[in-house]
Amino acid sequence: MDAGLFGGTFNPLHNGHLEIIQYVKDHCGLDRIFLYPSALPPHKSSANLATARDRMRMVEDAVKDRPDIFASDVELQRQGPSFTIDTINAFKQACPDTTFHLLMGSDAFFDITTWKQNEKIFKTVPLIVMLRGERAGIAPIASYIDEQISKGYKLEVDDCFVPCFTHKHLHPIRICNVPRIDISSTQIRTRVKLGQPLTGLVPEHVETLIRTKDLYR
Repeated sequence: MDAGLFGGTFNPLHNGHLEIIQYVKDHCGLDRIFLYPSALPPHKSSANLATARDRMRMVEDAVKDRPDIFASDVELQRQGPSFTIDTINAFKQACPDTTFHLLMGSDAFFDITTWKQNEKIFKTVPLIVMLRGERAGIAPIASYIDEQISKGYKLEVDDCFVPCFTHKHLHPIRICNVPRIDISSTQIRTRVKLGQPLTGLVPEHVETLIRTKDLYR
């Protein structure tokens, strides 16, 4: 079985997240996707950050009717900063027969060399880098891979007709052009502060939680 791993602050989770991961699942041949909120994100400010439990609840409520997308509290179970390599290892240990693929946006990918034990990530799991409507965006990624990660990667096309950088000793890096959806967590938090509606921006259960717990005021 092939499964995607997609983490983030999800502050809050919104419809753009859900539409994009559904697109990746369908176009990259994944059987399921696990969403996991970062309990203590090491690269982001904690200002205006809802509690990890509240963000976890948002994810759980949003995916309850999506049979192939699951919420995971793997990072809430650990103490200290939420490092991706630790999360990958936890999933692989729990499900040794599953092939996991790490999903991330291009902005996160261009920051990956600052991550803890980043070189081990490429030795442990395949990556899927999501480009939001940037059809010409593969050239900067190719340069970044060659200059910052390894000169051994070669660009090919995989069985799903997805551009893929392959390597003799490291896991592949696939490039998935996803739809451009102009929704952001920052936009939603601003609308909450201004008392504006969130219709169409977040799942109904997420909006209910935000309003009930008076988040982002």
